[in-house]
Amino acid sequence: MKALAALTIVARAVTVLLLSTFMITVLVRLLPGDPVDTLMPFATDEGRNQLREELGLNLNVVEYYFRWLGEFVRGDFGQWYASTGDGGGVPISQMLALALPRSLLLMLYTMVFSLAFALPLGIFLGYRADSRVDRVISNATFALSSIPSFALGLSLVFVFGLKLNLLPVLGYVSFAESPSEHFKSMILPVVSLSIGLIAGFSRLLRVDTIATLREDFVTMASSKGLSDAWILWRHVLRPSSTTLMTSAALQMGGLIGGAVVIEIIFALNGFGMLLNTAIATRQYLAIQSLVALIAVAFIVFNLIVNVLYAIVDPRVRTASV
Repeated sequence: MKALAALTIVARAVTVLLLSTFMITVLVRLLPGDPVDTLMPFATDEGRNQLREELGLNLNVVEYYFRWLGEFVRGDFGQWYASTGDGGGVPISQMLALALPRSLLLMLYTMVFSLAFALPLGIFLGYRADSRVDRVISNATFALSSIPSFALGLSLVFVFGLKLNLLPVLGYVSFAESPSEHFKSMILPVVSLSIGLIAGFSRLLRVDTIATLREDFVTMASSKGLSDAWILWRHVLRPSSTTLMTSAALQMGGLIGGAVVIEIIFALNGFGMLLNTAIATRQYLAIQSLVALIAVAFIVFNLIVNVLYAIVDPRVRTASV
């Protein structure tokens, strides 16, 4: 049964990946205009035809998709063509090697920072539900969640970068180059993306905590004389975290595209900026491959969450047997 369930999950994941990447193929091909005009504006007819063949524009949608899919599975993401008229290209994998680690670190730091604040805050608000403190903090988090990350980022740049001159506001410093400067360069982007996540995560955890506190096993733990702190962190947190984990997995995938503006504001030159540039310059192969990587990220994160469900909440394992 377990093997069949695992096989079903994998089959669904592959189906979602194939359908999503095929839909992107169709949508990209429906974009108005000829991308060759953008990539090689001064090329001869022979050069234009050669580029059209390299891009697969002479093929129908189905043929193009399966040709691209075969190359993508082998790790060949295509070429990034510069608009110089000569049709020369740079491997997209080479550009990803520079941009992707920056975005992954930004996502990792953002998620760790967000959960570090949201977990204790959500548990506390659930424990103190409907109290004055709960109402004040809940209203504050609701207000913070309505602030766009780019507006918060610009405000942080103005206050901490220009006025107080405490933190760098532009550029990325690698950890190998200087650990201290690396973290300094990531503080403002991470905070810009984290505030909304902290507000959303804490509200989700608050609701689930309130529901869990009404369960019989919590009442039994309380009747044994256990402290409230022990009950909250040992018995309430784990079963209350399933919705939060689902949201965190979706947010991890969404951060890849959602951090585009933040990467532009702070000049991080990450994955989001690369995708934005690919769309603006009509890089068909780059768009296809980059969006496929986002789809893979969504699927992987959700598969991880499905596994974590059974670890965090034993009731999930019992229900699946």
